[in-house]
Amino acid sequence: MKNLLLFILLSPLAMKAQFKIVNSATINIVDVRQGTWPISLQRITKPSDTCYVLQFRTQEYNNSVIIKTLKFHDLGQLKYFQQGLAALKTGNNGDVAEFKDYTIKRVDVYKEGISYILTCDGGLTNFQQPEADRMMAAIAKQ
Repeated sequence: MKNLLLFILLSPLAMKAQFKIVNSATINIVDVRQGTWPISLQRITKPSDTCYVLQFRTQEYNNSVIIKTLKFHDLGQLKYFQQGLAALKTGNNGDVAEFKDYTIKRVDVYKEGISYILTCDGGLTNFQQPEADRMMAAIAKQ
């Protein structure tokens, strides 16, 4: 009887948990654009680290909804994205900011102003200068 009681008391300590509860929080930093072609910048906080993601609907295919995610592993990478946008803002038509995982190209469109084309991992989206300004301001607050 003592052995059975001892076994029942010690068995939970000897067994390993089959799952691990991870507390993570996804915080929407800024909705750059809503509607048919949404773009949002989010912060994902986990106990071990914080990363940032830019989610957008790829504009390569009009008849399907494919959401792409551009991940920035830390705040430093997000700041490089901001610096790329700032450099292109003062640049010229056709200037390109190339990074390891993505590319941003400036395109000046007559009567519409400055546009940017973001390509990454098989995804493509474009956004206007006011949307780029919103992203840069949100990143500066981080």
